[in-house]
Amino acid sequence: MIQMMQGHALTILREMPRDALFDSVITDPPYASGAATQSGISAKTSTKYTSSKNCPYPDFEGDAMDKRSWANLMLQVLLEARMRTKPGGVIAMFVDWRQTPVASDVMQWAGWTWRGMAQWDKGNCRPQKGRFRQQTENILWGSNGALPVDRPVPCLPGVFTCPNVSGKERRHQTQKPLELMRQIVRICVPGGCILDPFMGSGTTLLAAELEGYDAIGFELNEAIFRSAQELSLIHISEPTRQAEISYAVFCLKKKKNK
Repeated sequence: MIQMMQGHALTILREMPRDALFDSVITDPPYASGAATQSGISAKTSTKYTSSKNCPYPDFEGDAMDKRSWANLMLQVLLEARMRTKPGGVIAMFVDWRQTPVASDVMQWAGWTWRGMAQWDKGNCRPQKGRFRQQTENILWGSNGALPVDRPVPCLPGVFTCPNVSGKERRHQTQKPLELMRQIVRICVPGGCILDPFMGSGTTLLAAELEGYDAIGFELNEAIFRSAQELSLIHISEPTRQAEISYAVFCLKKKKNK
């Protein structure tokens, strides 16, 4: 079952009970990066992450913070998420090269055991004469305490090669490919529940559903949230699945209106 909730990740997490709700946390937070200076970081996300002058995808919040502000937010979100994750549960978090050092620190400050880094090779990135191509993004991963060696999880690669999303499938400026996420969610134990506190286009939730997991995701931006709903309904057409997605959204709205 997919549950999508619109609102701030930290607010929603703090309203949840501190029980072992999740088996994995898999997320792609705003990087607050994309430039070498603060003025560049503070630019619109459509300017930083797309080459189109008329970007059709909404700008998203949380990407203009300086490193200390970003670290503070991520520390709180990752801490609250860990306190609701089962012992031995795994976290996998996308991050770019600029934020990798602080992201690895934050993950550990929040109590996660940092275990390494995988990479997504996008392949089709724009060339930069006289420079190395920036065609990869990092995936920091770790666990909530000890990681049992007998977990029924396959051996996953350290590098995932998959082209960027394009065409009608693309709904978000930094959307991850569905095929990529279908491979990454397999780090979770079979039939487990996955949390994505920064769900964006909802690709992680959709991949989880298609691979046989339950998933819960949060998105702050209303336009992006609606787009994530639409994308999920395109791929999951069974009436029962549509009802489950809609019901989760209805429950959140009802709670807000009380």
